[in-house]
Amino acid sequence: MGRTRVVVTGLGTTSPVGGDVTSTWDALVAGRSGVRALEEPWVEDLPVKIAGRIAVEPSEVLDRVKARRLDRSAQFAMVAAMEAWADAGFAGTAQEAGLDGDRVGVAMASGIGGVTTLLDNYDALLAKGPRRVSPLAVPMLMPNAPAANLSLYVGARAAVITPVSACASGNEAIAHAVDQIRLGRADVVLAGGTEAAIHPLPIAAFGNMMALSKTASGPEGGDPTTVSRPWDTARDGFVLGEGAGVLVVERLEHAQARGARIYAEVLGAGVTADSHDIAQPDPAGRGGSRAILGALREAEIDASAIKHVNAHATSTPLGDIAEGLMLHATLGQHVSEVVVTSTKSMTGHLLGGAGALEAIATVLALHHRVAPPTINLDDLDPQVELDIATTARELPAGDIAALNNSFGFGGANVAVAFGSI
Repeated sequence: MGRTRVVVTGLGTTSPVGGDVTSTWDALVAGRSGVRALEEPWVEDLPVKIAGRIAVEPSEVLDRVKARRLDRSAQFAMVAAMEAWADAGFAGTAQEAGLDGDRVGVAMASGIGGVTTLLDNYDALLAKGPRRVSPLAVPMLMPNAPAANLSLYVGARAAVITPVSACASGNEAIAHAVDQIRLGRADVVLAGGTEAAIHPLPIAAFGNMMALSKTASGPEGGDPTTVSRPWDTARDGFVLGEGAGVLVVERLEHAQARGARIYAEVLGAGVTADSHDIAQPDPAGRGGSRAILGALREAEIDASAIKHVNAHATSTPLGDIAEGLMLHATLGQHVSEVVVTSTKSMTGHLLGGAGALEAIATVLALHHRVAPPTINLDDLDPQVELDIATTARELPAGDIAALNNSFGFGGANVAVAFGSI
């Protein structure tokens, strides 16, 4: 008996470059950035004054009363899940859609969780006393709130999982979703990640640890859209972004039986840890390399099948170099045949939501046979020997595969391999 095949049948997102999948994909292919100057009064004293705000506020999509019971991160997750669920051909709850809720699961990640709810309620506690703390604060701020609310939305009664692995979280959720299906615990899983951390405290913290780019944040300002520049010699840190991505992953036979449209196949995943440093990547990329090799092994494909990589590449001096080493170590002589891109050059870094948004971009690259570009790459770092697309690039016909890489604080590494179908 062969392994269970898992496919992608629905996509949903809200991102800095678009309020849904179509607008986001169009912007990515066109090379349009969603990074802009922050306009809130609290930004004045911060070391960084730019970010990738979502293009469409949740208030334009969600019921106002229901939205008030959700942290901003859960609002993003709900917007993306509603689109993905409908895109997969489902209406209403699992039961209303003719599914068995016991066979429907959720794997929705977040790197930080309900930080806005936590900090806003702490401000209320200090300023106005304990009676002004919301009775909904805990169910709103808990990291599993987005996953729990998605399970309520679709009536999912299989496992409802919340991976929390920093910037690898969204990609890890997809790996967990595939595992649930292959272990026979679910037929359909909503999988993805979300983040809403554009707030003074996270910005100050990331800024003070020198993780964020301060370009375009100084007194002379500058163009925020040019700041996120993976692999460029002038890169000096990432740009914080926000948003969510959700994929509906499904057992192939289940999808075929209901005549679902299939975007791509999830071939396999590799999940490892560096055990090197709490924040810095292993400069040799050993843990990430093992994750990529694990994905290839589980996918049962050779390195020669990989024709596209959506890289983690955040625009940091060390991380971008380490990932290049990983790709050479794992793809070997075939690395020259691979079109590499970093969509973070346009969206900024969504932290726990990054892997999911970039998985959507990877799936659509296979589906449309087009790799989005990396913008702002004016002077390639000589230590990077990769074929990086700076304009949208056509991908070859036939059966091909692509990798989506994610690496996070704590040494978390996740690579997911997708295949054309």
